[in-house]
Amino acid sequence: MGVLYDYFRASDDEAVAKLMAVTDGGPVVCEGDSSVEDAVDGKGIDPPVVLGQVVSFALDVPWEPNLVGERLIWPDGAAEDREYEGPWVVALSDRTRDVLAEIPDDRLPSLAEQWSRIEELSHYSDTGPEVMLSRLREFVGLARRARTNGEHVYCWICL
Repeated sequence: MGVLYDYFRASDDEAVAKLMAVTDGGPVVCEGDSSVEDAVDGKGIDPPVVLGQVVSFALDVPWEPNLVGERLIWPDGAAEDREYEGPWVVALSDRTRDVLAEIPDDRLPSLAEQWSRIEELSHYSDTGPEVMLSRLREFVGLARRARTNGEHVYCWICL
């Protein structure tokens, strides 16, 4: 099945910890049900590489591993436990949130076209430009709502 990624917005790290307690560690997006929070099913879009590349395209800068600025926030102690296999939650930098939120709508199609051609998506069958445009709109919408509400963007990850 691979790694699962649910992107969502929350007011702060404490709110995320409470959400993880309520959901017994996630997921945030549930099949057949509505999401626990305002969330996007990442479907193979990891924060540092795949999402990071669309951020690099939006900024017109070369991709680099730390571009998204993720930091582990849940569970406590997971960073020190080399045996821990998830789930866990990372916070994305507010810069990443803002870059996504500020992408003009008329630029989305060309960015989605670029994004659809990255090597990391080449083994998926549903990553054509139209599909990736829809995905990009979801991420941009989430980032815009987070910024409008003074919130941050997080990613729940599970192996």
